[in-house]
Amino acid sequence: MIRGTQVSIRVAFVSVVPSPYQRDLFRALAERPEVDLRVYYLERESPDSPWPSEPLASWESILRGTWLQLGGARVHLNLPPDLRRFDIVVMNTLMSLTAQWIMRARLRTLPWIFWGERLTGCGHLHDMLSAPVHRADGIAAIGTVAQGAYRRRFPEPRNFCIPYHCDLAPFLTAPRPPPREFVTFLFCGQMIARKGIDLLLAAFEPLEHARLLLVGREADLPSLFARLRSETLSRIEFVGFQSPRDLASFFSKADVFVLPSRHDGWGVVVNQALGAGLPILCSEAVGAAHDLVEPEVNGLTFPAGDIAALAAAMRRCIDNRARLADWGDASRRKADSWTPEAGAAKWVEAIETVLAR
Repeated sequence: MIRGTQVSIRVAFVSVVPSPYQRDLFRALAERPEVDLRVYYLERESPDSPWPSEPLASWESILRGTWLQLGGARVHLNLPPDLRRFDIVVMNTLMSLTAQWIMRARLRTLPWIFWGERLTGCGHLHDMLSAPVHRADGIAAIGTVAQGAYRRRFPEPRNFCIPYHCDLAPFLTAPRPPPREFVTFLFCGQMIARKGIDLLLAAFEPLEHARLLLVGREADLPSLFARLRSETLSRIEFVGFQSPRDLASFFSKADVFVLPSRHDGWGVVVNQALGAGLPILCSEAVGAAHDLVEPEVNGLTFPAGDIAALAAAMRRCIDNRARLADWGDASRRKADSWTPEAGAAKWVEAIETVLAR
């Protein structure tokens, strides 16, 4: 496509579902004069999708197809798009029949980049499914931890670090709470073991002068609440799942953001905490912690699964409230470099680098 006097690079992304956070980046990329963008999704929304349905942009489309349930996984089978008219393809899906078909049969003569979080599977089947990544022209890793893992496992492709960059404008403009006698900790995510919600409740229970605000799908929360003392429950507010467009108002009610996941490939909520100007407490198993949290500057990190270390980090926030404002200011300064426009610029650089080979 020619825009003015500049020939745009024809780029196709293949992803699973229209995630609000990916779409923020795609919108910014679609506005770049260097790029003629097309995004293909394997499905409109997953059955348990928490995201509200939004109209698709002119450069987005849903591939015809279906999905099959295999064990605990949903495997997609779609009619692949005609990719021959593109200069480069970006695959953001790996463990689906559609992705395997595209990577093995349609991308043998086209430059392509694999974009993903750190792969956690192992064994012969996982090695077989991920084998096409060895032939990719580039890997765009979602975070520095993922980048290191991809470099070790797939040394052949060019390697880039392109984490999620989402729209933080609503968070940047949301007011921060005035000083008060207690510290409010915010957790945002599914109330499940992988996110460490049980660890958070155990660490929170003995703390004094603290409140806890929980935002997200209920999941395992009722059974966890049943184990808590009534006094502890009186200091916890659970507001359930909230639309992404409404999250900023809840972040603005908190003093500190905490994410104690046992595993999190990235964690977009950490981006949002930056924008909200919150000090951030993250387990070392959160991918975003290694890119967005600078210990003693805008928050603290702690070993995953360590309740005592989590409780100590929370207690430090309670005992050193004057420091929280400085940490929050540092978070907001960092947010300036995590806009969708910044992410789009990284993508243009990676695409041009791969095509220049």
